[in-house]
Amino acid sequence: MTAREHVIETARSVYRRFGFTPIETPALEYSEILFGKGGDESDSQMYRFEDQGGRDIALRFDLTVPLARFAAQHVGKLGTPFKRYHVGPVWRGENTQRGRYREFVQFDFDTIGTESLIADIETLVVVHDLFAALDISEFVVHFNNRDILNGLLEKLSLEDRAVVVLRALDKLPKVGADKVRAELEAAAGATTSQADEILELAALDGSNDQILAALPEIVGDTETARRGLAAIETVLEGVRASRIPEYRVRLDVSIARGLAYYTGTVFETFLTDLPGIGSVCSGGRYDNLASLYTKQRLPGIGGSLGVDRLLAAMEELDLVDERAASADVFVALFVQARTADYLHLVARLRAAGLSAELYPEGRKLGAQMKYANRRGHRLAVIVGESEWEAGTATVKDLDSGQAVEVPLDELPARCAALLEEHA
Repeated sequence: MTAREHVIETARSVYRRFGFTPIETPALEYSEILFGKGGDESDSQMYRFEDQGGRDIALRFDLTVPLARFAAQHVGKLGTPFKRYHVGPVWRGENTQRGRYREFVQFDFDTIGTESLIADIETLVVVHDLFAALDISEFVVHFNNRDILNGLLEKLSLEDRAVVVLRALDKLPKVGADKVRAELEAAAGATTSQADEILELAALDGSNDQILAALPEIVGDTETARRGLAAIETVLEGVRASRIPEYRVRLDVSIARGLAYYTGTVFETFLTDLPGIGSVCSGGRYDNLASLYTKQRLPGIGGSLGVDRLLAAMEELDLVDERAASADVFVALFVQARTADYLHLVARLRAAGLSAELYPEGRKLGAQMKYANRRGHRLAVIVGESEWEAGTATVKDLDSGQAVEVPLDELPARCAALLEEHA
């Protein structure tokens, strides 16, 4: 939980830096709000039931569909563009595996009410800054635009089977090209030649500029394809202007995103040291989702950080701080008769902006220090009877084992300085 809170607090600070504000939506929605919005797989995984009042309700499977309902209901008061963030649990009845659970926490950020590609660019920049803020150095944001594939499907006269094709392509990293080809032929009715053209698109590789240059010949010259190509070019220019390194954001035309509501830009974020765990932050543009609940057009784009999956990855990569202590400074209770003095001492430390924990019992010092080491406090403050009389304290660095004697009136400042050296 300490590591989870660190991820959430870091994400919150990044989102707020870009102007996003918090909202909360219910865990339960009427089933009609959620059903049919994410596609067949989401529908099959939904926890749906009838409550005591006979209402057909379901647990949310993501935070985006409830947001669309919320925005449609309150847009008159919210105004647009509306930028929100929301952290909370979601539920999907799927097979559990590493980093994937039936109840898991997502932390989303979204911009509602604009079709401007600046919002698309900013979304990718937020994701980059989020992982940088978490001190994760080896990551890549893969992005695509749904109009690229839709343009190819128009060229192949398969546009009416786009959802089936997208669902098949979304499985490509897991099952491989042969099984995807078979699904395209069986479920989408594609010929072998058509399936090969779709897979040729997905297999494009190289630098962003090389892929962008190769796309027109493959996807054709339909209005949809041209729109997708122009959007990708604009996004890449915007990412460069935002000073994001080229290797951090990669054009990957195999990215499809299986949820049915995506329309334009889509993206997934992978840890290069642990690709097998899958995407840890994904999302995209959904320009038609809110229109299911209102006549007003409310295009949107956003991203979703999979907190639990990211934590599972960070644990494997040894990036999780195992400390259980939430306070940096541990104060031992050495002389029970001086309890009031110890309480005054920790109050001074806290008033100076330090986090400090006072041990509640006058046990042997060895037992107290064992507790402090096990929980992972940074510093231990020891004041025995002789120290009280001398007006000093012993401050021990629990990582290095080094100890210094400090005047009591300088204790907060000296502890702050030692902790700054830790940072």
